[in-house]
Amino acid sequence: MIARLRNRFPALLALLCQLVAVALVFACLQLLSGMSGWRPTLMQAALAQGALAAGLGVWLGLSRWWLPINLVFVPGLVLAITSALPPWAYLLGFLFLLLVNWNSFGERVPLYLSGKECERKLGELLAGQPPGFAFVDLGCGLAGTLCRLAKRYPKGHFVGVETAPLVFLVAWLRSLPLGNCRVRYLSLWKTDLVAFDVVYCFLSPAPMAALWRKAQAEMQPGALLVSNSFAVPGVAPSEEIPLEDWRQSRLLVWRMDGAVPAGLEENR
Repeated sequence: MIARLRNRFPALLALLCQLVAVALVFACLQLLSGMSGWRPTLMQAALAQGALAAGLGVWLGLSRWWLPINLVFVPGLVLAITSALPPWAYLLGFLFLLLVNWNSFGERVPLYLSGKECERKLGELLAGQPPGFAFVDLGCGLAGTLCRLAKRYPKGHFVGVETAPLVFLVAWLRSLPLGNCRVRYLSLWKTDLVAFDVVYCFLSPAPMAALWRKAQAEMQPGALLVSNSFAVPGVAPSEEIPLEDWRQSRLLVWRMDGAVPAGLEENR
């Protein structure tokens, strides 16, 4: 059950960590109060709960980007409740987070930024492509990397897809001045990969197996699937490109061979 929650519904597993941490901290504080009479402040209790929730998330195998969320969720609530902010400020903050992280719930993909080292290595990879190549960034975020690569290769055709509304708006505005780059409000699962020579993604572990099946079904032989950091379970990449960034991450490159995944032959 835990594995199913982790793979399919990580937000529910994170919520479970929060609830368990609240219960454990409450029980411990009741015990300490009965034994010594010591009562911590509300913020001290919240910080203890956040640390416990973050630890539970790591122990249960949640992706690393859940660590700060679990850590600051309850302390942030306490800070918001005890501050003198007007009611509309809470609604505004909630709407902002919702518009930025919309696809974290449906597609299980948080907002990741590729970084300068990744952009440099992607540029080197694209240098080996023929003129007029087509590149798509699945979940392009703010489209910084996408737009700079489009400027570097004016003969290439660049597409970004994004479904977080506010993030999409920023990405779309950034791409407008570029004649060879466009950003679409489109799910990566509804993006046809057949026309692209290079497919780049920086997602999370959760969708990689399904993305691999989609890539096998749609991408042309010789096209490249490039994933920042996250591997396809059970499928060795054709090439690994280390990135000298603070995460010590890597680009994983698969060259498609035209094989059709089992069960899709009759539908291709």
